Parts: sequence; C-alpha cells; structure tokens
Amino acid sequence: MMSESEEHGSLLEKIGDKIGDKIHEFKKDSSSSDSDDDKKSHKSKKKHLFGRKHPLHNVLGGGKAADLVMWRDKQKSGSILGGVTVIWLLFEGIGYHLLTFLCHLLIIFLTVSFVWSNAASFINRSPPKFPEVILSETQCLIIAHVLRKEINEAFITLQSVASGKDLKTYLKSIGVLWFISIIGGCFSFLTLSYTIFLMAYTLPMLYEKYEDEVDVVGEKALIELKKQYAVFDEKVLSKIPMLADKKQH
Repeated sequence: MMSESEEHGSLLEKIGDKIGDKIHEFKKDSSSSDSDDDKKSHKSKKKHLFGRKHPLHNVLGGGKAADLVMWRDKQKSGSILGGVTVIWLLFEGIGYHLLTFLCHLLIIFLTVSFVWSNAASFINRSPPKFPEVILSETQCLIIAHVLRKEINEAFITLQSVASGKDLKTYLKSIGVLWFISIIGGCFSFLTLSYTIFLMAYTLPMLYEKYEDEVDVVGEKALIELKKQYAVFDEKVLSKIPMLADKKQH
C-alpha cells in the first residue's frame, strides 16, 4: 500500500508531465506556424516577371474574360478553344471561305429559328426568345472615343518616327516590322491569328501553374538581354553621332 505522501507526489508528477507535454506541443505548433509565415512572407517578397506585384488573374482584369483565359471553368474554356480550332481547320484545312462560312451559318440559324417558331404551337413548346441587342448612343461614343485615341497615338508615333527626330525609335520600329514580315512570310494570316490566339489562351494558365520556375528563368533571361543590349549600345549605338549627341545632352 502506498502512503498518502507518495500518492500525492505521483499525482504531481503526472500533472507536471502533462503540462510539459502541452508546452512542448505548443512550442512545436508555434515554430511550425512561424516557419509557414516565413515561407509565405518569402513567397510574397519574391520578385515576379516584369516586376508584377499582383496576381496574374488581377492583371488580366479579374472578370469573366480573365476566368476564361485562366481556365477557371475548364468546360467553357475548352469549348471555346475547340470551337476556334474547328473554325481554323475549316478555313485552313478544307479551304472554306469566310463569306461562304458566314452565309451558311446564318442560313442554319435562320432556318432553325423559323422552324422552331412555327412548330412551337403544335408541340406545346414556347417559341425561341431572342435578346434585344441595341447599341446605345453612349456605348457608340465610348467605342468611338477609344478608337479615336488609339488611332491618333498611332499617327503621332508614325509622324515622330518618319520625322527623323528619334533614331532609336526608328530602329526599333524597323526591327519590329522586319520581324513581323518574316513571321508573316512563314504562315498565312489565318494560321498566324490562330497561333496568337492559342498562345494568349493557354500561356497565362501554364504560367500560373509553373509560376516559380518561369519567374526564375525569365529573370535570368532579362538580365542576359540587358547585358547584350548594353554591349550593343556601347559598340554600335554609341558610335552613331545622333545618339551620341543625345546621351551627352
């Protein structure tokens, strides 16, 4: 039989062991949470490509269009990609013409709508409801204002390049146009448009999936491009009198 003092001592030891276990668990949880916070803060401080500070979804506008491009709804995004691919195959593979395609599409739409509207009363179905699409004067003015601004900026840029005042902009414009001419000679306009659409529709989703790896590679590539441009500037651009005079001023 244990005495009362021995029982009291063993009880205190058990309580002490439990308290020690709780303290150990608390320290372990706090240390793990601190490490998680450090990881999150380190991830938030990580440099993104092109100095981006917000998530890519917000950069793209954060609306329904961004949801489609980022493949938030895979069924809708896949349907759009499949439809565009079928249209591209019709034009590029089969040799379908745009005007013929539009006429056939309207014929099918009007025929289905006409038959459905007339047969609805016989089969106890409601006739099709067509949404009213009416452009307001305000919407037309907004579109015209945006187009006017973009066209004016394009004319100002062309005038600035053609006037011979900015040699660097002229060289950049010639280089971009030359590159586009090479790409245009390798592909038809339709294939080029489809390729641009395919890249714009899939690259953001892939970038979000492999963001960390792409940021690291992209940062290294940008650093290398800056080095090469510095060498080109020192060996070529600095030798041109017009650019050299601008740098001195």
